[in-house]
Amino acid sequence: MYQIIDGKRISQEIKDELKEKVTALKEQGRTFALAVIQVGDDPASSVYVGNKKKACAYIGIESLSYELPEETTQEELLKLVQELNGNSAVGGILVQLPLPEHIDEEKVLLAISPEKDVDGFHPVNVGNLSIGRPGFVSCTPAGVIQLLKRSGIAIEGKECVVLGRSNIVGKPMAMLLLRENGTVTVCHSRTRNLREITRRADILVVAVGKPKFVDASYVKEGAVVIDVGIHRNENNRLCGDVDFDSVAPHTSAITPVPGGVGPMTIAMLMHNCVEKTLQ
Repeated sequence: MYQIIDGKRISQEIKDELKEKVTALKEQGRTFALAVIQVGDDPASSVYVGNKKKACAYIGIESLSYELPEETTQEELLKLVQELNGNSAVGGILVQLPLPEHIDEEKVLLAISPEKDVDGFHPVNVGNLSIGRPGFVSCTPAGVIQLLKRSGIAIEGKECVVLGRSNIVGKPMAMLLLRENGTVTVCHSRTRNLREITRRADILVVAVGKPKFVDASYVKEGAVVIDVGIHRNENNRLCGDVDFDSVAPHTSAITPVPGGVGPMTIAMLMHNCVEKTLQ
């Protein structure tokens, strides 16, 4: 029988631990404010921003909300980021993606000070991760590592395959697994003999962005499967990159969608905020 890795439970565990730390920090007079910027009123972005604000309130840190109209110019947004960079009361800056088409996302993300980049997207933080120096780590891959560790799944010495090479998930995921002494292969859309490679994996992390792409034919018996994807199917129900019903019986442990990796992203964002306060 396979283990379902419960991201809701583990994320709550992490937030409860962080809440205790924040209480202790406040007693020492140390506080943190997270500035959250949203441009436009994309419904999905509004939900994500709302969840981040709730998480801040739960663990006891202040969230500063900047809800800007769709027609906000790139110059106006960059000016706000620079003001927040210079505001000593603001410890972290988060710009909710996607941004409207007339704004260059890369330019905006690069404008955020690496010391306030709690999303872990800035090249300085990515570089620190790649050479093993301290810095903010992209929240979703960091959450996957916590899911594995807190579920009693050893990474060291395991053959790990990451399906997907995005800058936000695939690449940092591979580096974090290497940091934990896994043996890592990264696959992508140009990989030949894909099933042959994924079927070697003791731990398979799927972040390919295609609904139910991975079925049982991609998975070794007894593997651990982590599904990073989230989509809505033809019935408007949430599903992942993995065909759960087909794959789960062949695994030793698997994350569901929803309730697996998703809740961990915000938990690790809160972790980054608290780590910043501790510095």
